[in-house]
Amino acid sequence: RNVCIRWSFKLSYYNEYKSYLSTMSGIARISSALAVGGLALFAGVKECLYTVEGGHRSILFSRLSGLQSTVYREGLNFKVPWLHRPIIFDIRATPRRITSPTGSKDLQTVNISLRVLSRPDPTALQTIYRKLSVDFNDRVLPSIVNEVLKSVVAQFNASQLITQRQLVSDMVREQLVERASDFNIILEDVAITDLTFSQQYTAAVEAKQIAQQEAQRAAILVEKAVQERQQKVVQAEGETQAALLLGEAIDNNPGYLKLRRLTAARQIASTIARSQNKVYLEADSLFLNIRDTSKDEELTATTSSKSK
Repeated sequence: RNVCIRWSFKLSYYNEYKSYLSTMSGIARISSALAVGGLALFAGVKECLYTVEGGHRSILFSRLSGLQSTVYREGLNFKVPWLHRPIIFDIRATPRRITSPTGSKDLQTVNISLRVLSRPDPTALQTIYRKLSVDFNDRVLPSIVNEVLKSVVAQFNASQLITQRQLVSDMVREQLVERASDFNIILEDVAITDLTFSQQYTAAVEAKQIAQQEAQRAAILVEKAVQERQQKVVQAEGETQAALLLGEAIDNNPGYLKLRRLTAARQIASTIARSQNKVYLEADSLFLNIRDTSKDEELTATTSSKSK
């Protein structure tokens, strides 16, 4: 009897354990199914959503109807997997530098570098994609920039390109904006950043400047010579006038010679007084003997005879 009880207990325990295992396996199968379903749902939701970054716009291409007319803004947007393909455009202003060799009105070779800020028209993204694709800048800007630069530069001489640079820049900007609008491209700014000429023209300009400087220097030397000649003429006229006045003073007043004699004697005496050497000179020849009036009488007589 005890053996039967023991075997019945073991049998009941085994049945409970078997039912527990079947329950746990069912839970595991359900959990696996839920996990697979969750992953499939997450993957499906991920395929149905896409993000448009700031400064961008997107359009959808449908495999059934082609490009859609709606333009989608920044943020999270919806699409149908496999059926829709998003096409994202960068609508921010993009800088681009283009260099174009062209000829001026006087047949000089000019190298002009142009800096252009461009962006697509957000309302015409479908047209841009149909005609130009996403790389519209590379397809359009080099050709229209070269065309406009050649047409504008051909209207000016090489010297005018430097002196009238602002006018040239305004004309280039106006024509480029008009040409880019035909392709639904908006130009925010157009500026000439570099303007260079050929080596031959640069050498010719330098030679011309040197020649002009030498001509100006020669003109200055000629003017200086003329001024010096006029100065000498004026000086000679002044000396002549002074001599005439001196002669008239001597004729009209013989005492003028005595005054000049006293002035000369004072100057000579002052010079000798400052000298540290001993000087022995004749007083009469140096006008130092001012008390001797014989010389004055001779000068007076000579002057009187000349005036008669």
